[in-house]
Amino acid sequence: MAAKKAFLFLNGAPPKSLPDLSEYDLVCAVDGGYKHLQKQNILPDLITGDFDSIQDLPKTVEIVSTPDQNFTDFHKALEILQAKNFLQIDVYGGTGNEQDHYLGNLSTALEWRKKLKLTFYDDFGKSFFIHKSHSEKNVLNRTISLLPFPSASGISTKGLQYPLKNEKLTFGARIGTRNKAIENAVEVSYEQGALFIFISHPIT
Repeated sequence: MAAKKAFLFLNGAPPKSLPDLSEYDLVCAVDGGYKHLQKQNILPDLITGDFDSIQDLPKTVEIVSTPDQNFTDFHKALEILQAKNFLQIDVYGGTGNEQDHYLGNLSTALEWRKKLKLTFYDDFGKSFFIHKSHSEKNVLNRTISLLPFPSASGISTKGLQYPLKNEKLTFGARIGTRNKAIENAVEVSYEQGALFIFISHPIT
């Protein structure tokens, strides 16, 4: 049985286009993100947040107020989705705009990386923490970057222009940005630490 999949819209920069939302089991927005969906006449299944940026809420969807200011709306939304047994969550509006928000979202994703499969999507591509090993197909000529948080060791890759073989990356020293896929399928693995991967959209 396939894991339930959720779409989550945060309050970052809205992308130029959205995926087919019928592919998701649940569409969720934090309060500020809901305003972006409103502009496209999209009604989510669930809206959550502290509602500091919106008051006019629809009465036909589930509303979950989370006023605790010790956690971000993103963190609180993940708690709600996990409680509803969603383990795979595609995140839109998680990047762009005020960069401190994006860094906060990365911190949250780092915290939840072992509990949930989180993938950020924006107009430039997708990004996510990998779990020890990851393979990606249909990536020929795309830009692929590897960022350690704060370090990752035993990294090996296959299919990249500049391959790694049992190597270490450390934030503030050596990182793996702007590599390129020279094969249609790429494989990345590591042994210790945390590793975040960016994959650009196909070149058109």
